Amino acid sequence: MPDAVGLILAKRDGRALTDEEIRWLIGSYTSGAVAEEQMSALLMAVYFRGMSPGELRAWTAAMVSSGERLDLGAVPAPTVDKHSTGGVGDKVSLVLAPLVASCGAAVPQLSGRGLGHTGGTLDKLESVPGWRASLSGDEMIAVLRSAGCVICAAGPGLAPADRRLYALRDVTGTVESIPLIASSIMSKKIAEGTAALVLDVKVGSGAFMRELPAARELAQTMVGLGAEAGVRTAALLTRMDAPLGRAVGNAVEVQEALATLRGEGPPDLVEVTLALAREMLALAGIEADPAAALGDGRALDRYRRMIAAQGGDPDAPLPRARHRQVVTAAQAGWLRRLDARAVGVAAWRLGAGRARKEDQVNHAAGIICLAKPGDEVAAGQPILELRSDDEARFAAAAEALAGAVDIGPAPPPAVPLVIERIAAA
Repeated sequence: MPDAVGLILAKRDGRALTDEEIRWLIGSYTSGAVAEEQMSALLMAVYFRGMSPGELRAWTAAMVSSGERLDLGAVPAPTVDKHSTGGVGDKVSLVLAPLVASCGAAVPQLSGRGLGHTGGTLDKLESVPGWRASLSGDEMIAVLRSAGCVICAAGPGLAPADRRLYALRDVTGTVESIPLIASSIMSKKIAEGTAALVLDVKVGSGAFMRELPAARELAQTMVGLGAEAGVRTAALLTRMDAPLGRAVGNAVEVQEALATLRGEGPPDLVEVTLALAREMLALAGIEADPAAALGDGRALDRYRRMIAAQGGDPDAPLPRARHRQVVTAAQAGWLRRLDARAVGVAAWRLGAGRARKEDQVNHAAGIICLAKPGDEVAAGQPILELRSDDEARFAAAAEALAGAVDIGPAPPPAVPLVIERIAAA
């Protein structure tokens, strides 16, 4: 039988672990037989040594097998999901799930919460009074059948090894490892039971993958894992140097998503959403025009049905912050840069995010980008509007924004938001 210390030493010294050793390790850690400090040491060895393709396949499969696997066979439409690696102002899921559902697919989306400078889809939707993120497997399928889409948290029985490993990685400095990121994301998506998956891999200052080569490697790794598991998978690399859309926070992002579902969304958000929608529909084998569904109300109707099916009131007013403060342009010219990470950290400091998983977020807190890169501004013109229920938070948020804005004599060069598409070989 393997033993934890022996596997730590083997991985530390660069030996690839066998399938049997990996199955034993994940199973023993999930059952409590392998101690937290032992798994911490092994994760650090993986962080520095990486994983071979065979190790990664076995690791991902072991995490899937650590719990249940949903059966979506009762859903009458083709199933397709989307996952984003996280960004600032990234409310795409709130628009995308009902949009793709309105075109004839079923979208079973398991989402997460924000941590640090990136926002979480579940935190945003919990701005809606009554809306529930936690659903049983039967409830999830019932919502999917009635509304065509569901956005909810992964249940405790779905890849439970990943839940424990993610929490451990978060406190041991091993989050930013491509094999560990890829296996974490894909184990949940494979266990979810979707037939197809589109990955939105963010690249830039506001993303976890700041450099294009690392983002491309992560995308290729996840697409390969999906294909090997029988899930039709593709990825888009999209820019995350500036916030996506104009709203950053929770309730403010829900408001912007609703505007987009009414056909009134900001161009950058619409561009990324439609690109992902077209990929999802293609993988699902559906010929439809998602742009038309944004304009004729079908997507908005699906959103309202989904919210109501999960206990929310789609007509209830959303939380509004008690205090506001603006950041103004220091000079006239063209806004050339608005750093996404700085804006995300500022929103977090206003109360929109959390430092630890158990922290509560303030759903009313956030930032409105009154100007975006490419806009011409006058000296003293408001660029950002900070919102919080606690005035004392404005100083720390303003400190985070120091150096986040560049204004110059000419507009920045236009760049496409979708950088690259990656599909299975």
